[in-house]
Amino acid sequence: MGQSSPKAIAYRTAFMAIAAEPFATVIAFYQRFLDQAPNPLTPDRYGEFQLGPMRLGIFRPQPTHASEFSAASSGPLSLCLEVPNLEAAIAQVQAAGGACLPDDIILTSHGREVYAYDPVGNRLILHEGFLS
Repeated sequence: MGQSSPKAIAYRTAFMAIAAEPFATVIAFYQRFLDQAPNPLTPDRYGEFQLGPMRLGIFRPQPTHASEFSAASSGPLSLCLEVPNLEAAIAQVQAAGGACLPDDIILTSHGREVYAYDPVGNRLILHEGFLS
């Protein structure tokens, strides 16, 4: 009872993401399968599909992180949380017993993000948009 529980993480939205290589093939599959064009779409990098209240993001991993998305690691699926403050979210992951390092923040075309992991290695992507 001596430990206090961490404060709930503040997030704007949650969605599933799939790391895809070859990117164009996976985007084309979901476009046909879901009968909708990805919106937004950043050619050769990121596409998003609206599935009712849920979003499905498909992205090409940066070459320096590609191995992290293989089936041998935590796999191609990630729980993504768009957060208003990336540093606060990192602190909350750490306080809850997960793994996440502030030095691992990467700059993407759509904002800043960091990969975090729950205690058994499932990947979370914490994302702060440029307009947050």
